[in-house]
Amino acid sequence: MNWTEILEGLEKGTIRAANKIDGKWVANTEVKAGILEAFKAGELKEFSEEHWHGFVDKHNLTPRSFKPEDKIRMVPGGTSVRRGSHVASGVIIMPPAYINIGAFVDEGTMVDSHALVGSCAQIGKNVHLSAGVQIGGVLEPIGLAPVVIEDNAFIGAGSVIVEGKQVSKEAVIAPGVTLSKGVPVYDCVNERMLGADEPIPERAVVVPGSRPVNDKLSWAKEAGLSLNCALIIKYRDEKSDSSLELESFLR
Repeated sequence: MNWTEILEGLEKGTIRAANKIDGKWVANTEVKAGILEAFKAGELKEFSEEHWHGFVDKHNLTPRSFKPEDKIRMVPGGTSVRRGSHVASGVIIMPPAYINIGAFVDEGTMVDSHALVGSCAQIGKNVHLSAGVQIGGVLEPIGLAPVVIEDNAFIGAGSVIVEGKQVSKEAVIAPGVTLSKGVPVYDCVNERMLGADEPIPERAVVVPGSRPVNDKLSWAKEAGLSLNCALIIKYRDEKSDSSLELESFLR
């Protein structure tokens, strides 16, 4: 496929920048290479359309627009959805928000104000991306899997998820949590530390935490300093399910 066919397929959702194969998310290198080719083929232009007047980007990456029959609610106020991203029926996008090329946002998901869905990020069904959430993009290297948020997960306000970290179904990320390969995650329920490439387990409830510095940083240890981490403090139960239930009338 050429880059034009790849961007069209991404928008329709017929192809994706990553796929779950045998239980593991794997990057679609052909798709990611096609996106990079689109950038290479693009030439800078000033957009003259009323809503985009004065903006400059690649001529072949014009922002997407939607119609009522798409059943996508993109509220006015500075939101942009870039070409080559898929936004499914029932998605709500509050302003300002940004969905980048290669991203996949599935049915019923809420993308709240000041939220970023980075390039090639995969967002499942009925996910709530709260205000200020930053979902990092992963275009290069092309073999690296992107950030993945699976169905029915709840991502709290101001959380940052980057470097291809993956959040499994129905997990809850509390406000202010940072997930990256350099931030350890401790499962306090099962008394273990997750591996750097290990996804957040299904239905896990993750909160911000801290840990003391190790002996190699003796000055910092003596000063009582600590490092950032994330803690799984419980797994979802009926009480947490009811508090996170999405209201269907909003959709």
